[in-house]
Amino acid sequence: MKSILPFVTYRCLVLVLCATFALSLGLAGCKFNKAHQSDARPDDTVVTESVSNSNDVPPPEPTVSRFDAITSAKAPAPATKYRAGEDPEFATRSGWPVHSPPSLPGAILPGKRIVAYYGNPLSKRMGALGEYQKDEMLRRLKEEAGRWEKADPAITVQPALHLIAVVAQGEPGKSGKYRMVMPDDVVNQVHGWAREAKALMFIDIQTGHEDIRTLLPRFEWILKNPDVHLGIDPEFNLVKSGAKPGTRIGTYDAADINYVTGYLSNLVKTHNLPPKVLTVHRFTRNGVTNARNISLRPEVQVVMHMDGWGAPPLKRDSYEDYIVSEPVQYAGFKLFYHNDTKKGDPLMTPREVLKLNPKPLYIQYQ
Repeated sequence: MKSILPFVTYRCLVLVLCATFALSLGLAGCKFNKAHQSDARPDDTVVTESVSNSNDVPPPEPTVSRFDAITSAKAPAPATKYRAGEDPEFATRSGWPVHSPPSLPGAILPGKRIVAYYGNPLSKRMGALGEYQKDEMLRRLKEEAGRWEKADPAITVQPALHLIAVVAQGEPGKSGKYRMVMPDDVVNQVHGWAREAKALMFIDIQTGHEDIRTLLPRFEWILKNPDVHLGIDPEFNLVKSGAKPGTRIGTYDAADINYVTGYLSNLVKTHNLPPKVLTVHRFTRNGVTNARNISLRPEVQVVMHMDGWGAPPLKRDSYEDYIVSEPVQYAGFKLFYHNDTKKGDPLMTPREVLKLNPKPLYIQYQ
């Protein structure tokens, strides 16, 4: 199986260019308008003396003492300064919270926050799921879940393993589709790990040149399980462009996503399952087109997941531009142990991520 390292390099190039542009904008917007107030002091009372004499000259009009107006109203507080992605008023104007269909029994969101490890057990370079041996990986995941519970005790944390079950490839392979489907025994192995850790499992699909409409049914056998959910990755959906994965960033239209939610909805109804969670990765404007045309169904909970890596300011900018500005249903946020910190930047902490508005309900570590 080929590594997707070239794809990471390509994503790095894209986000570095974005970061340069974002930095120029950020510098222009860093001025703080501070309200300066001087101490107010009432004027002294002006006193005049009455003048009288024997003549019938009327005395001058008494000068009225002047006082400053007295009020109990407080001066307006200075406006709060928010970093990108954190302004609650901007989120409200953009349409958050989204009016969603009523939750069905067994729905995970919004009552819980999902914290997931992403990757593939056959590669140490594709994410935390495969970087460590199974026991060490599950221990680390449990520790991360504990950090999120401590940061936001009001919401229960649900751990998850997010398996890349279809891996985009730089070569066409035997299928000619530029993707590799993981064997069923690998899928079952990770599902067993998830159950051992009382975690959910996500099947993640990188389509390459194969249409999601023909590839998704390949995994119905595992998606019939109530604890198995789905992720799709527009970056590696290159059916329309015909480009090789890693040479261009792909895209999904609302019509593609509506097919997926329709498929999952029918699966839930047919097998009497709790609602499925669908994560859609996104880190570019064209990664998802016509996002406002995505149909919401009671049987499927859609998470638009900010998938970009880089320094915290760049990640917040991407979250504002591609998640907050185009609300769908729920929000997600990805943290990269290596790529976010490779230039010396700190990995964002749970408390920092929780300052975002809306607060992400799906957190993924790669």
